[in-house]
Amino acid sequence: MELGLTWGYWGREMPDRLVELSVAAEQAGFDAVWSAESWGSDAFSPLVLIAANTERIKLGTGVVQLSARTPTATAMQAVTLDHISGGRTILGLGVSGPQVVEGWYGMPSSRPLARTREYVEILRRAFRREGPLVYRGDHFQLPFTGEGSVGLGKPLKIMTHPLREIPIWIGAEGPRNVAQTVQIADGWLPLYFTPLRPEVYGEQLKNLRPGFEIAVNVFMRVHDDVEEALWPTKASLGFYVGGMGAKGQNYHTRLMARMGYEEQAHKIQDLFMAGKRDEAIAAVPTEFADEISLVGSVDRIRDRLQAWEESPVTMINVAARSVDEMRQLVGIVKG
Repeated sequence: MELGLTWGYWGREMPDRLVELSVAAEQAGFDAVWSAESWGSDAFSPLVLIAANTERIKLGTGVVQLSARTPTATAMQAVTLDHISGGRTILGLGVSGPQVVEGWYGMPSSRPLARTREYVEILRRAFRREGPLVYRGDHFQLPFTGEGSVGLGKPLKIMTHPLREIPIWIGAEGPRNVAQTVQIADGWLPLYFTPLRPEVYGEQLKNLRPGFEIAVNVFMRVHDDVEEALWPTKASLGFYVGGMGAKGQNYHTRLMARMGYEEQAHKIQDLFMAGKRDEAIAAVPTEFADEISLVGSVDRIRDRLQAWEESPVTMINVAARSVDEMRQLVGIVKG
């Protein structure tokens, strides 16, 4: 099992000791470090800082939002980071939800699977650099010849030679999205995953290609009180299941429902949307929070880790924020 350090996306400002702790993660034995974006900080820039101060650790975007950039702009940033880091980039992509896609980026949110498929096809062609890029899809056209075109577009080939075909991982939740991810990507970034319910994604994962990667963000904490240790997981679930998406269009609510907690998922959403955030968090079932986390004593975590190691998951990503915690988690996962 590989181990990743996740920074997520920034809040009001840059996280404390971003570079220092990322360097410490490499020294402690972590395999990857991940950066994300929502509608604030971008995912690539922090990884450039980290790349300049590390030598081995892989650098993942978890995830870059498709609507934030054209496919070729994403290819340029990924190739640049890969050169700066000496070939350590993992390009994680995700569509996000309609509220962000249409509300922040001002882009259409319809047909996300088709849009993702075309996006990945263009990225692969750019990375392979086999010739000037020509693409005719329903969502992307290169060169552009649609309404507003002046008719002077020229097929181009990326000027900077990619070091390799950069691996593409996709953040996906819905069954059809996960099935497509297994077909077109090199890895999958689930939001919530529990090895105790293999049936949730059993059909989609039954024929994985050799080398296909799965990296899951897992709240991992050594603590004597399991209930208290799970509070951050419950707080996150209350926010994502309750408010990260409109009623009927929240992918996280749907996922929790598919994982066996339909009534509780809708209750959390109703409470959150009624402005009762504390009650929404309190409504998160301890059993569900515990299934997607690794908390408790060292022995309890190691015992529960066995199910993760027997699952298709290849990397666990944790939000360790001290050198001692990093060393402790490396000892548990890799010791």
